[in-house]
Amino acid sequence: MKKLYAVLSVLLLASFVLAACGQATPTEEPEPAYIACQVSDTGGTDDKSFNQFAWQGMVDSEEAHDVDIRFLESTGEADYEPNINAFIEEGCNMIFGVGFLLNDATTAAATANPDVSFVGIDHWSDVPANYLGTFYNIHEATMLAGYLAAGMTETGIVGVYAGINIPPVTAFSDGFYLGIQAYNEAHGTDVQLIGWDPVANDGLFTGDFSDTDKGRTMTETLLDAGADIIMPVAGPVGAGSLAVFEERDAGLLIGVDTDWSGFYPDQAQYVLASAMKRMDLVVFDQIAKGVAGTFEGGNFTGTLQNGRVGIQVGSQWLDMVPAELMDEIDELAAKIISGEVSAVYER
Repeated sequence: MKKLYAVLSVLLLASFVLAACGQATPTEEPEPAYIACQVSDTGGTDDKSFNQFAWQGMVDSEEAHDVDIRFLESTGEADYEPNINAFIEEGCNMIFGVGFLLNDATTAAATANPDVSFVGIDHWSDVPANYLGTFYNIHEATMLAGYLAAGMTETGIVGVYAGINIPPVTAFSDGFYLGIQAYNEAHGTDVQLIGWDPVANDGLFTGDFSDTDKGRTMTETLLDAGADIIMPVAGPVGAGSLAVFEERDAGLLIGVDTDWSGFYPDQAQYVLASAMKRMDLVVFDQIAKGVAGTFEGGNFTGTLQNGRVGIQVGSQWLDMVPAELMDEIDELAAKIISGEVSAVYER
């Protein structure tokens, strides 16, 4: 009897094993996440300016499309190629070169790696199929900002300084100048811009996009010369301007790239408005296309018409800018969009 029970136990165990084996299914490997990677020039994801706004588009994509996002900051030109190549080795599906100075390195990488999608932020593409260059008609937005500054100045003098003399930077100052001139023509005033000479294509430059002490010095110089509204086109260097405004309790800032009243809420009282580059939306759009398999190379221009550039009045100034002045700015925007008014300074 014991032998019979032993045999039955063995048979029963074997049946369980066979049943289990029959029910087993191969473990399915999860589909690999789409990997989007961003290489910046100097400045990280917390610079409260250009790089952080581009990174916001990555963060939004991570949440909306379950995308794996990665970032590498460059400390200088020597880092551009190694950082891009590191992301290629990591298997990134789309690589963003953020900043005009990354153009050559991004172009070379796109040419050598046709199976990877590349997007240049603030530079054009000469490589078809796998490289999208993006540029922004920021002069359209700063023309509106210049008109606003001319309408709000109490001294009749508006100032500007910038980081490096390169086209995406000087476009800010050109548009700003034209906006001031448009206001003068409309109102018979003589508001002056200091810090930028559009004829000479030269002005006040800090030489970088990181040294806030230089921003302080430039701001003190412009305030002492009579300017009461200043536009720093130098990324986080502009934080030096806010520090001086706070110390003196004087002066207003026109932010660039992002809404500075949002990024600097404790100093929002000094932020009259910001000229926006909606890089976050452009980054989000391209990652969505990459995930969907519809990404295409070429070139994209952000404009007032497509909403990828624009002006945002500071959070604490929304009810302080005269309605009549905002109406004039809206009319100017419509004329720029229609082509009736040009925001391009002709040299």
